[in-house]
Amino acid sequence: MTQTSPTPLATLERSETSTEALLERARTIIDVEIAGLNDIKAQLDQGFLQAIEIIEACPGRVIITGMGKSGLIGKKIAATLSSTGTPAYFLHPAEGSHGDLGMIMKQDVVIAISNSGETPEILSILPLVKRFNVPLIAMTGNLASTLAQRSSATLNVAVQQEACPLGLAPTASTTACLALGDALAVVLLERKGFTQEDFAIFHPAGSLGKRLLLKVEDVMHTGSNLPIVTTQATFLEALMEITSKKLGLTLVVNPNTRVVEGVLTDGDVRRALTQVPNIQAVVLTDVMSSSPKIIEADALAVSALRIMEENKITSLLIKAEDNTPHGIIHLHEILKTGIH
Repeated sequence: MTQTSPTPLATLERSETSTEALLERARTIIDVEIAGLNDIKAQLDQGFLQAIEIIEACPGRVIITGMGKSGLIGKKIAATLSSTGTPAYFLHPAEGSHGDLGMIMKQDVVIAISNSGETPEILSILPLVKRFNVPLIAMTGNLASTLAQRSSATLNVAVQQEACPLGLAPTASTTACLALGDALAVVLLERKGFTQEDFAIFHPAGSLGKRLLLKVEDVMHTGSNLPIVTTQATFLEALMEITSKKLGLTLVVNPNTRVVEGVLTDGDVRRALTQVPNIQAVVLTDVMSSSPKIIEADALAVSALRIMEENKITSLLIKAEDNTPHGIIHLHEILKTGIH
């Protein structure tokens, strides 16, 4: 169905260029983009299934190429494929003709993006693709084009109308390519059984990567940084240890075996100061927490955070196999990593 072109903003009367008129203009443009997405949705056919089969069977990488705006979309598609378990990279077709074609290996597959299907820089690299017998997938809006005719599979990205009122700037057509690239990536992700853990491996610096990869042992305090006193220490000595190590608590250990007997926290100190008349007579085992919350060193840091939130505490104890002190993980250290 032929759609009416959006009225260019330049043709509107000055009195019409109110805030609402500008917003309505933007809505009209977005409607054109949505119509383009509906176009490619309706055009999905055997070509998409063939493309999935070709990429799944590819033992190498997916090479994506395109000029201009199509090239920018190609870079994004390559990045999305790579981050979801399908190795891919972008090849600039003009640079390809000047030596970069050496990156193409016989086990790879090429996806070429060209709305017209006649982009000279794209057509110039097709002979080498054919020579290497590399499968070629076309993303084009012209099924009768040279690119489409030379491809093993063709993805129809034709849209009835660009959002640009001149019909020149790639707008709805590039949005359509981007969406179809996402469809390829996500379908491949699901067919490969790609998991959150797999995604995290490729995104170790991202929030999800940290939540799924960062362990307690990566951020816990150990060794000389641990606040430790024995059960024979005075209340004042314990208070000074808490203050100097700045973790809000101190471990209390058996003087002979070094086994952890409990922890003395800031909260324990405050309660003791308000409840015990003679602070000099305080015995640590009477005021400490004898059953502190613990966690394993190889547990995820996000699990430690969850335990802290549920129990409204700021630290967890990590014990060695013989129940001697191994480490302490503090809320602040977890939050510094960006986990929340």
